[in-house]
Amino acid sequence: MKINSPAFNNGKSIPSQYTCDGEDINPELVFSDVPTGAKSLALIMDDPDSPTGIWTHWLLWNIPPTTKEINEGKVPRGVVQGETTFGAAHYGGPCPGKGNHRYFFKLYALDTILDLSTGSEKDTLVEAMKGHIVSEAEMYGWYESRTKSRTRGEERNV
Repeated sequence: MKINSPAFNNGKSIPSQYTCDGEDINPELVFSDVPTGAKSLALIMDDPDSPTGIWTHWLLWNIPPTTKEINEGKVPRGVVQGETTFGAAHYGGPCPGKGNHRYFFKLYALDTILDLSTGSEKDTLVEAMKGHIVSEAEMYGWYESRTKSRTRGEERNV
C-alpha cells in the first residue's frame, strides 16, 4: 500500500498553504495498492518533533477502501474525524513555533469498520485498530514556520 501527495514529495517541505501560515487546508493525498479485503482505511497525521510530545494534526477513519484520493481541503463523504491535539475534529496544519518539524501521514488498511464516534481521540483510535491492521503506509513532509506570532492552539513549539 502506498500514500503520496501531488502537493509535496516524501521527505520534502510542505507548502505553506497547508499550514497555519497559509490557508491551513489539508493537502491532496493519493492512495494506491490498498489490499483487497480491506474494509476501511484510517489516517493519522502527527508531528513527533513537538517538545510537548507527539502532536496530532488530523485523524480520519472509516475511509472507504476504494478511495483513491483525498482532495485538497476536503474530506470524503461519510468519513469520521477525530479530535486533534488542537481540540477540534478537523485538519490542523503544521504550525511549529520554531525549528523544522516532521509531519507524518500514516495510512492504515483495516479488516473492519470502526465503531467510534466523531471526536474520538488518537489513543482511542489506535486501540480500536489493534488486531485489525492488514497493511500500513506512510509519508512525511517537514515544515519550518515563517510566522512568529500565533493565534491557533498551543503547538507553538519552542
